[in-house]
Amino acid sequence: MRRRPHRPPGPSPRSPGPRRTRPPLSPRRRFRIVVPLVLLAFVASVLLVEGYTTRGFAGDQEGRSGRPAIGVPRRIAGGGPVVDTTDAHLRTYRTPAKTIVLTFDDGPDPTWTPRIRAVLDHYGTPGTFFVTGQQTVRHPGVLRSVIRSGHEVGVHTFSHRDLTTQSASAVDRELALTQLALAGAAGINTSLMRMPYSSTTSALDAPAWTVTRRLGAKGYVLAFIDQDTNDWRRPGARAIADAATPDAPGRGAVVLLHDAGGDRSQTVEALKTLIPRLKAQGYRFTTLADLVGTDSFTSPVGTGELWQGRIFVAAVTVSRAAVSAVSLLLLVVGSLVLARCVLLLALARHHARRHRRPHTGPRRPVTRPVSVVIPAYDEELCIPKTLRSLAASDHPVEIIVVDDGSHDGTADLARSLALENVTVIRQPNGGKPSALNTGVLRASHDIVVMLDADTVFAPSTVGRVVQPFADPRVGAVAGNAKVGNRRRLLGRWQHIEYVMGFNLDRRMYDLLRCLPTIPGAVGAFRVEALRDAGMMSADTLAEDTDITMALHRAGWEIRYAPDALAWTEAPASLRQLWRQRYRWSYGTMQAAWKHRHALLERGHAGRFGRLGLPLLAVFQIFTPLLSPLIDILALYGLVFGDPLITVLAWSGMLAVQAMCAAYAFHLDGERLRPLWALPLQQVVYRQLMYLVLAQACLTAINGYRLPWQRLKRSGDVMLPSQPSTRRT
Repeated sequence: MRRRPHRPPGPSPRSPGPRRTRPPLSPRRRFRIVVPLVLLAFVASVLLVEGYTTRGFAGDQEGRSGRPAIGVPRRIAGGGPVVDTTDAHLRTYRTPAKTIVLTFDDGPDPTWTPRIRAVLDHYGTPGTFFVTGQQTVRHPGVLRSVIRSGHEVGVHTFSHRDLTTQSASAVDRELALTQLALAGAAGINTSLMRMPYSSTTSALDAPAWTVTRRLGAKGYVLAFIDQDTNDWRRPGARAIADAATPDAPGRGAVVLLHDAGGDRSQTVEALKTLIPRLKAQGYRFTTLADLVGTDSFTSPVGTGELWQGRIFVAAVTVSRAAVSAVSLLLLVVGSLVLARCVLLLALARHHARRHRRPHTGPRRPVTRPVSVVIPAYDEELCIPKTLRSLAASDHPVEIIVVDDGSHDGTADLARSLALENVTVIRQPNGGKPSALNTGVLRASHDIVVMLDADTVFAPSTVGRVVQPFADPRVGAVAGNAKVGNRRRLLGRWQHIEYVMGFNLDRRMYDLLRCLPTIPGAVGAFRVEALRDAGMMSADTLAEDTDITMALHRAGWEIRYAPDALAWTEAPASLRQLWRQRYRWSYGTMQAAWKHRHALLERGHAGRFGRLGLPLLAVFQIFTPLLSPLIDILALYGLVFGDPLITVLAWSGMLAVQAMCAAYAFHLDGERLRPLWALPLQQVVYRQLMYLVLAQACLTAINGYRLPWQRLKRSGDVMLPSQPSTRRT
């Protein structure tokens, strides 16, 4: 039954009149629209910044070696390890005799750079650190400590990419971001650079020489090496120290080591051996600036660039913290999703076994007549099918149709069917709870079955839904609602959701004796219990959840009858689905808040409050609200991580969902064929449900009372040609 919508004054849509203009958005509505957009933009920005600035690299590994290619000048290929092509000059600088320059690539690293710096400082030895922008923005304090100790700093690109494989714009971007990182971390720029994967000048090939010339034109002095220690292989501290020692006695060398990219404990130990050994042999240690004959390659940046760099570093810091928090939440959500699936499968199996056991004891089947109440508002498309299905019931029923101020011919059509035991009551529009209460007050029997006017019952439904009332402690029973219009894709998605989500959940809640909702499409109530609970209330937009919680607090048991089947009309468009689920989500939050005091109550009410309400909050609000993180981080992994691992992880989650869905369909006696739409449901439909829940939460936070959302009906509900008779 649909509540009568508010009709604004003015001409009808068909009458001529002035063209209507869309009213401006209210502050509350702007809040519900702007906040999600801002959050989405923030998350996207955070992931992009974090993904690009933390994309991993393997370190220098093997540098280029071999003979120089044609096109590299001989004086460069056969020259010293420092190459200067600035100002159209071609010159190299050799390392003087008895002179060592210790260079370290890939840092700064929060673990190994401080330890290496401590060894250098202990022996009064300068070092040259070629840093990446990625590591700099992540560990700016480590870089500052290196500079404070008087060590030299050079550029090693931003993300450690092989510049010979990059476009000119990509190379410029790598350099600009690295300089921005240096400005933000330490307030400096540097014109000293070492290209990733480079080694000696003799190994320069044509592509590397082209990049070298381009970098020189931008003002960079390029550093190559004389001695490669291969410390990244971790051959042992003594082997590293030996490899750093010049082969010819007294010959100078630029030595390559690493302070990041892996475990550098052997490098630290090798320095403790190497520096004293070479000093004892009369070697001196210096920097590349001294080799070239300049005071320094670094210079302070201006105020504008300083603040740009600081904002960049701050953005990376915030992004890193945010992604860490998101990753933690993802771990929590993933654990909850898996735990929920395991719990649902285990409890559903137990529930099915218990339900199949023959009932023992003195209780007799419930055969006495019951009243059926149908609230209706503008339901002339649906009411004939609904009434005819009830008239075919194999249980004696009294049918009461409450026309809640319809504008169409709902009441007249219901009377014109001339069905036996059908009473039609007209009343001014007061809403669904009012119509239900009117029907209960007019009921002749002590058990009342309620259903929506767009719902169709099987002949056995009424008889099965009332059987649990043989137990005098039972105050209400939930039936098994199914989607009756499932021929289109949207209907199939909702069909999967009803069978997999709603009904598996109800089996779990039934075993735990804390069922939170009796669906409006099919539910039965003891009239005495309704009176104890205060009857149907209009306090929330989810009157079915509200009355169920009120019954728990009044001390009544709630049961689930999975064999009491009803087919209801699901929304046929995304707009209608949004409006329905928006109302459901918001109404559920209202009901949970209204009955929050059950957390502190005793007896059955306290059991529901301390078990049912937390389960509802965790599995129907908290987990779905955070579940988009799974998809967001899946996209993040495809772009910035290992696509294969990401696809396997996402497929694993889909496989778990498919397993739950297949078992739920088996328990309900449904064919598995509609499950082909499950992957699409996870990609499209699930995202819509996330947005609906997020909007509902923002509405609740904003303190706005959501008006009733009217849904259009098509009367397209159809019973299966062979209704399921599986009693599980």
